[in-house]
Amino acid sequence: MPEHKLALCRGCYPGWFVDHTDRAIRKFNMFTRNDRILVAVSGGKDSLALWHALRTLGYEADGFYIDLGIVGEDGYSSKSKQACIALSEALGRPLRVQSVSEAVGAPIPQIKDLTARSSCSACGLVKRYFMNRTSLELGYDVIATGHNLDDEVAVLFSNTLRWETGYLARQYPVLEDREGLKRKVKPFIYFTEKQTTIYTLINSLPYVRDECPYAVGATTLEYKDVINRLEHETPGTKRRFLDGFLKARHLFVDAEDVVLAPCTICAQPTVGEVCAYCRLINQVQTRLVTISADAHGASHQGQKAFTVLRDSDLRVDSA
Repeated sequence: MPEHKLALCRGCYPGWFVDHTDRAIRKFNMFTRNDRILVAVSGGKDSLALWHALRTLGYEADGFYIDLGIVGEDGYSSKSKQACIALSEALGRPLRVQSVSEAVGAPIPQIKDLTARSSCSACGLVKRYFMNRTSLELGYDVIATGHNLDDEVAVLFSNTLRWETGYLARQYPVLEDREGLKRKVKPFIYFTEKQTTIYTLINSLPYVRDECPYAVGATTLEYKDVINRLEHETPGTKRRFLDGFLKARHLFVDAEDVVLAPCTICAQPTVGEVCAYCRLINQVQTRLVTISADAHGASHQGQKAFTVLRDSDLRVDSA
C-alpha cells in the first residue's frame, strides 16, 4: 500500500483493516457500543466487508438487503441476496429483506420503463426510503453503508467540477439524524476498493463480483478512472483530496433552509405534502392499471373479432 508506505502479510492485514475501521468510527463519532446498527448490504464486497468488520469489533450490527428485482444475464439480485444470506448465517445475525416488487408493485427495471425516472434515480430513491423507514420501525439507532474512499472522492470530484455548493456542504462521513431521518455513517471512508476487496478475499466472504448491469457507462466510473490514474502517479492523492476538503468544508454553506414534515400518506419526512416515494408508487400503480386496461380492451376486441369470424365460418359451412 504505497499511500500508507506499508506492506502487510496475509496474517496481519485483517487486524490492520479492522483497527482502521474502528479508528474512523471513533474519529467521526459515528456510533457507540450501545447503538443498534443497521448495515445496508447489497451483496457486494464493500457492504459485506463492513458488516463482517463491525461484528468482528463486537458491534450490534444486523444486515438489511433491498431486493431490487434486477435479473441481468445471471440473476443479479438473486445472487446478491444469496451472498447476503450466506454471510448472515456465518455471522449469526439477522438479515432484514425488503422486496421492491412487493412494496412498489414492480421491480427497478420495470419502474424505469413505467416512469420518467432512470433506473439509478429510482434505485437511489427506493433505497433511501426503505433504509430510513426500516431503521425507524425496527428501532435501530444508525444506518451504516459501505461507501469507500473511491466512492467519496468520485462524488467530491463531481460536485467540485459543477460547484454544487449545497451537496459539498452536506458531504460528510456522518449525516446526523433530524426530523424523522436516522443518522447515516460511512465507516469505510478511508479504505479504497482494493483494500476492501483484499479483506473480503482473505476472510473468504461470499460476495457478488459483477457490477450492477445498470451501472455500465455511469459518469462516476469515468471519474474513478481519472482519479485512479492520478493516484497511481502520486500515491495518497485520494486521501489528501478528501482530507483537504473535510478541513475546508465549513466554507461551503448550505443555503437551503429545508423544513421537513411528515408525508400525508406514509408519514416519512419530506419537503412537500407527499414524499417522492409515495408519488413514485402512484405513478407505477397508475401506469400498471392503464396497461392492464389497455391489454384487457385489446383482448376483448380480439375475442369479439374471433367470435364474428367463427359465426361467419359456420354460415359459410352451412351454405
